[in-house]
Amino acid sequence: MLRDVPRTARERRKLLTRTSRNLGMLFTASALVSLVVPNIGSLQVILPGVLLMAFTGASFYVVGNARSPIWPAITYLVSLAALGSFLLPGVAVSDIPTTTAITFFASTAIPSLIASIAASSRLLWLVLPAYIPVVTLATAATWASGRAAFVIASIVVGWVCLFVTATWLSASLRRAFAGMSRLGRAHALERQASEIEAQRRQGARLLHDTVLATLTLLAHSGIGVNPDALRNQAGEDARLLRQLRLGGTPMPRSSGGYTLEPVETSDLGHTLESVKQRFGRMGLQVAWHGSGQILLPSHVLDAFLLSLSECLENVRRHAEVGSADVTITEDDLTVRAMVTDAGIGFDLDSVDVGRLGIAESVMARIRDVGGKVRLFSSPGSGTTVVLEVPK
Repeated sequence: MLRDVPRTARERRKLLTRTSRNLGMLFTASALVSLVVPNIGSLQVILPGVLLMAFTGASFYVVGNARSPIWPAITYLVSLAALGSFLLPGVAVSDIPTTTAITFFASTAIPSLIASIAASSRLLWLVLPAYIPVVTLATAATWASGRAAFVIASIVVGWVCLFVTATWLSASLRRAFAGMSRLGRAHALERQASEIEAQRRQGARLLHDTVLATLTLLAHSGIGVNPDALRNQAGEDARLLRQLRLGGTPMPRSSGGYTLEPVETSDLGHTLESVKQRFGRMGLQVAWHGSGQILLPSHVLDAFLLSLSECLENVRRHAEVGSADVTITEDDLTVRAMVTDAGIGFDLDSVDVGRLGIAESVMARIRDVGGKVRLFSSPGSGTTVVLEVPK
């Protein structure tokens, strides 16, 4: 779930930069229209400012699609150049429409960039240093109109309003994404609990239909049942339990009858997938690496897979992590499985491995088929178990 944190941060940053883009383009276009329409007869005088304002609007479009903070900086510098163009020789802003257009551009379009940096609270301190050049250039450009107080007040109000709006929107998005993440985790836990409960009920029904029925007959000395039929039924039940331990999911044919997949010739990859799915239902995500298309003798395959399952069960119970890695390799004589987790680990000298289900369920089982087990672990560094069995 920790991976969700950077993902939600990226989504929040994307929404804020797109908000900056939309507001910036809207306000720049409005300011540009307010500037061009009254000066249509003398457009050549303010042409540099018009072009630079148009380029500012185009830059805002890129801001909404770029992840780099370079484009907000470029847009800001271009907007300063647009304001500075009205201080060029021969350009004297004294009429009210032009003054209003410049003021609107400085008080709404330029501070729209605040939303693009609001995702990171560490960058908000840039707002004040960015404000000073804007108010200075806008006031100097419109000084001849005699409306300096109006210009300064408008810019102050515009910047404050957009700053408050951007910070509020950023905080709201952070809370919204946090709530969505909690809801997603709750849904995943509920679904996992439902799957486990369904699996438990299916297992209870399966045992009732098969093993418990056989044990009941044995408890009554098999009265009324042919000994050969009882022996065959017990054999079917034994194969059923073996299939379950290997991660299979027997399907009911009828009351008391279940279809079993043959495992004597099962390839390792198919059976490993069953083990992976079983532990996935219990909340442990297993990543498989290496070879999977390996054929093993039936008794070796049983020992190998049951030991591997016990290692994964130890990860699920003791490692305090939600994932493990299993790497399968082979050579001419040996098949190896390396089970690795990044959990809490333990001190091999101070912990009885028998308490972890290693001694009998793993080491003894692998040793019985001529294999060997190696165990590596230390506190805080996870655990690695290497299983080796002969082909």
